Amino acid sequence: MADLSYTVPGLGTDDSVRLVETLQDRLHAMNDLQLTLKHAHWNVTGPRFIAVHEMIDPQVADVRGYADDLAERIAQLGASPVGTPGRLVSERSWNDYTLGKADTQEHLRALDAVYDGIIASNRKSITLAGELDPMTEDLLIEQTRGMEKFQWFMRAHLEGSEG
Repeated sequence: MADLSYTVPGLGTDDSVRLVETLQDRLHAMNDLQLTLKHAHWNVTGPRFIAVHEMIDPQVADVRGYADDLAERIAQLGASPVGTPGRLVSERSWNDYTLGKADTQEHLRALDAVYDGIIASNRKSITLAGELDPMTEDLLIEQTRGMEKFQWFMRAHLEGSEG
């Protein structure tokens, strides 16, 4: 359970704790996603290399911003955001990205699955935030909208491809 030193006016401690817990999980997800995207960026190969390689970097930059916004919201709610690798690994509920050097299409299929999980989890957090706090809900909606756009970009590369 989160240890709060204060919370935002008009939001009770119990609700703030619930929000902090879901935001911390989302912070872990964004920190993991930015590293996973960069890993894929370094390891894509094949005829579509440059298109996919250059498509991923803006996603990395946006996801880093999402992580920062989530951490700042946790702090605004009176808790201490955790961004350390050990805590991320010990607290995450998903498996590590295992694909190394591989064809762009393999990476895009794997990243599509990563986005499936992250977007589904974000939507659950949006539902919770919608019950408790419109500012947190708005933050999560905007981030999810961005990730759905990234996933659309990846799926466009997969359409009509073999496999």
